[in-house]
Amino acid sequence: MAIPDLTIRGAGIFGLSIAWTALNRGATIRVIDPAGPGHGASGGIVGALQPHTPDVWNDKKQFQLDSLLLARTFWPKVEAASGISTGYARAGRLQSLAEEKSVVLARARAQAAAENWGEAASWEVIDAKAAGDWRPPSTTGLYIRDTLSAIIHPRRAIESLAAAIRARGGEIASDAPDAGPVVWATGWQGLKDFGDALGIDAGNGVKGQAAILKFDAGGRPQLFAESYHIVPHLDGTVAVGSTSERDFDRPDTTDQRLEDVIDRVSELMPALRGARVIERWAGVRPRAKSRAPLLGPWPDRPGHFIANGGFKIGFGVAPRVAEVICDLALDGQDNIPPEFRPEALV
Repeated sequence: MAIPDLTIRGAGIFGLSIAWTALNRGATIRVIDPAGPGHGASGGIVGALQPHTPDVWNDKKQFQLDSLLLARTFWPKVEAASGISTGYARAGRLQSLAEEKSVVLARARAQAAAENWGEAASWEVIDAKAAGDWRPPSTTGLYIRDTLSAIIHPRRAIESLAAAIRARGGEIASDAPDAGPVVWATGWQGLKDFGDALGIDAGNGVKGQAAILKFDAGGRPQLFAESYHIVPHLDGTVAVGSTSERDFDRPDTTDQRLEDVIDRVSELMPALRGARVIERWAGVRPRAKSRAPLLGPWPDRPGHFIANGGFKIGFGVAPRVAEVICDLALDGQDNIPPEFRPEALV
């Protein structure tokens, strides 16, 4: 390849989404990652694309809403270019309501959703009959159903994105020199490196463990109960997770904490009892100090930019992250919310 218009360091969900968006704007790109696409947390298995609650509206929630809506066209275009399914589906989500005060709050949030989501999606309180037979237990007998949530298979989405990028003429290399503007999307270790370079606490990594069960509930909504994610993938499996571990010795090993997750999910969903565990997975997700995505120019390094953070919402916000980073790095237009910028960490 000739000298690219944009260099992206890191082939996780942020890096590849930025590369894909840049290609669609006519730029030439090079992605550099010694470990290859999806080696880190982006090669995971859960894939719950969920919005924040629709009340107490702010820039972060608007950014996430814009991205979840953008995903409805982003991922089908990736699949069309690559010929590989991403597992994306607008399946919605069910959440059980354990207390009466939670019901009151959920109903108030339905009105907030109407105001802030508009006609793009809905949030409603429903009973068990309306929820159907694919549902966790609820002590109130009531549930939240929202239609903004979606699912994706992270590992396959990364595979599809990488193939789409190559099909469009993009380069993914294990090593190469920087050329043009450089975006650093290097995950949790890159987040620590960024903080060390600036002498600040930029964030850290949080380990998560999850599993895939052999059970076909494809097309059913994802479930959220007792802080557990239960995600029916389109390939006849169900992903369950995950743990959140700030202290860990090994980033990629599973232990009893995951077995406890599997056991509890099987208690909540009797249909999953006895389902064969076909994979156990562990990885470390970047968590910026602010918990928000960390986006913007790298201070004191002209032409360098950072795209990191987005703890637990990385796949959900990636399409919009890609847009604002390309706006900035390629066009010089800054559309990044103030709370996402590196200056917010100081």
